[in-house]
Amino acid sequence: MPAVQAVGRPGILRRLLSMAYESLLLFAVLAVLVLLPHVLLGAFAHRLVSPVIGWAHCFLVMLIYFLWFWSNGRQTLAMKTWRIRLVTRDGLPVRPTRVLLRYLLCWPSIILGGAGILWALFDRDRQFLHDRLAGTRLIIN
Repeated sequence: MPAVQAVGRPGILRRLLSMAYESLLLFAVLAVLVLLPHVLLGAFAHRLVSPVIGWAHCFLVMLIYFLWFWSNGRQTLAMKTWRIRLVTRDGLPVRPTRVLLRYLLCWPSIILGGAGILWALFDRDRQFLHDRLAGTRLIIN
């Protein structure tokens, strides 16, 4: 844990701005990898994908996106821009299983009115709830 304490932690505003930028980038990724295939399927096969399949496809694309970028010390473009890195509590690179846990925990954290994000206002280390539960933390790169 000493390695993490020596490294700075990004403030809440910085993390929120990074999330906003990430959402713009992710919108473009989803447009290409989710929307485009479903539009082409509808145009050429004259079939509509069920909403459940569409949401599952979207969920899977985002899972792969974050699993790739968060695993083994890599960063998304938004995280690089805002100089933020995801690590374990001990400051080590995050493994895919922990990334999966963080990804799954972030959904209720965000969907429930942002309660997991607001948690950071009261957390002693200013962590989001999904980071606290997943055993991860964001640091300044």
